Amino acid sequence: MQNQRLPIDNMEQRHEGLTTALAEALKEAARVCLDRHHISPITVKIRHTDRETLADVEWKATDDRTRGAWANEIDTTEAGAYACVLAAVELLDGLVAVIRAETETGADYYVAPSDASVDDFDEHIRLEVSGVDRGNDAAVRRRLREKVAQLARADDEIPGIAGVVGFEEQLILLENLETA
Repeated sequence: MQNQRLPIDNMEQRHEGLTTALAEALKEAARVCLDRHHISPITVKIRHTDRETLADVEWKATDDRTRGAWANEIDTTEAGAYACVLAAVELLDGLVAVIRAETETGADYYVAPSDASVDDFDEHIRLEVSGVDRGNDAAVRRRLREKVAQLARADDEIPGIAGVVGFEEQLILLENLETA
């Protein structure tokens, strides 16, 4: 059976919360992060609570100019993580970014089913994203626990998902936070 493809291309066509420029920038950052450790194509493992799947990732190698534009490792890892985690929740759960979250909401984006109305807040889910450039499975799981705790600390009754990508480890972890 052939692996699915991680949908990091043309995300603005499916994610209302991303413009063309932003989607391209996030994908560009992901390419830089992936190029730090790998040569295209690779297969990533995606784990969402009790489910696991493999997804293929293909990208165009970055040039010196692109790497220079994304020379800040922290910012690049964060932006690249947005692309990969948004693509992973789309692939596994059919969720797309509908709007960027405000500061201090405990989340980065609000996602919803692809057929939901942007204004239907009953279907929104908070998505908290992080990235780990270097590190093994344990480092990625540790960061995921931190992000789940961050979602839980926010005084919000909207359910949430924490997502962390380990670029070197070829791993994306997702975990739901249910509200009481």
